[in-house]
Amino acid sequence: MEKVKCLIIGAGPAGYTAAIYAARAGLNPVMYTGREPGGQLMITTEVDNFPGYPDGIRGPEMMEQFKAQAERFDTDIRYEEITKVDLSGDVKIAWAEDGKEIHANTIIIATGASAKWLGLESEKRLMNMGVSACAVCDGFFFKGLEVAVVGGGDTAAEEASYLAKICPKVHMIVRRDELRASKIMQKRVKDTENIIIHWNTNTDEILGEQEVEGVRVVNNKTGEKTVLPVKGFFVAIGHKPNTSFLDGAMKMDDTGYLIVKPGTSKTDIDGVFACGDVQDKVYRQAVTAAGSGCMAALDAERYLVAKGIG
Repeated sequence: MEKVKCLIIGAGPAGYTAAIYAARAGLNPVMYTGREPGGQLMITTEVDNFPGYPDGIRGPEMMEQFKAQAERFDTDIRYEEITKVDLSGDVKIAWAEDGKEIHANTIIIATGASAKWLGLESEKRLMNMGVSACAVCDGFFFKGLEVAVVGGGDTAAEEASYLAKICPKVHMIVRRDELRASKIMQKRVKDTENIIIHWNTNTDEILGEQEVEGVRVVNNKTGEKTVLPVKGFFVAIGHKPNTSFLDGAMKMDDTGYLIVKPGTSKTDIDGVFACGDVQDKVYRQAVTAAGSGCMAALDAERYLVAKGIG
């Protein structure tokens, strides 16, 4: 059994930022990175929208720099998962995959959310070579080019609307004969002339070897196949927050995102804080995740001070 003041679960922009702030505040944070240290930025090529990088930076390189900065202030980084927690007492208990039991005065959850994918081999092969799960992150690279968005919910509608401002034509691939998006988002999409909706349509294959050269779609009623000449393919069928290890121990919404008190990182459990995409299904950006990581560390520090834990 190990006692720590601050346990950080997850290692992306939110987790690393929380570690930097917590370490500088003397909380001696211990971080468990999980299976995907660095989160979704590890599958992102160029990051052009994070302040301080005027020439852009590759996602994995950025995460290495975040990690190095956290280590500079003596964050104890462990490349394992937390598999189970008990948050019922004043001192929280977490179990690592090696069986170690950690008793923590505070826990910061920064496990992020994973994009849902179609499961195509070509989708995996062309990841970051025209296939993306974030139009706001990667849309700029397809300015002036024809693109496709797959999905029929609010996320897909928002992505298509964003891309329509910079791309001459946006193909929206919808597997049903209606959109699941909210009425206002449906109207926005339908009123945008350069968004073409392909109803009752599934993605059959993404074409290209070194980059996306098109997408073959199939009408799920007639079986007719068509090739759309797109250069970018955006998957917008949702994200899954990485909260299964909590096993319902905390308050979540109906899709599994942790709920925090507005304007804070505080969850429904005293001493447990959440930051990054695990509690944010609206913005989902590296810069907002980093900002919320700062909030979580400051909230944890103030909690400890109020408890008289030095």
